[in-house]
Amino acid sequence: MIRGEQVEHKERGAVAVEMALLLPVLILLLLGIMEFGRVYNAQVTLTNAAREGVRVMAITNVRADAQTAATNAASTLRITSTNPTFTFTTSPTATSPAVCVSGRQVTMTISYTLDSLTGIAGPFSMTGKGVMQCGG
Repeated sequence: MIRGEQVEHKERGAVAVEMALLLPVLILLLLGIMEFGRVYNAQVTLTNAAREGVRVMAITNVRADAQTAATNAASTLRITSTNPTFTFTTSPTATSPAVCVSGRQVTMTISYTLDSLTGIAGPFSMTGKGVMQCGG
């Protein structure tokens, strides 16, 4: 019985050392998973917002309404007056890129900068894109 007590006494600090070695790795892994999930969610939101905005542009041909629809669709993101940036183009190119003529495709591109949650990675530049036939 004395021998068993000596073994336990010698290994008392081993658990603390193992925890000290593994805890930073586990925390870094957890933060990476959280950051990836947040970035992925923001990308899906941007893509859906671009689709909603281009749908409004293709139907109404009003750029301001399309931007408002896209902004409302991306309500979970922190939208400011300069972030995101909206771009409209038509294919084949019309005289004015903001004009949606029947038979052409209009494209809405949303560029957005997402700040890092953890500060480990820098800000993420993201793009959402939607394409639709003009006139519905």
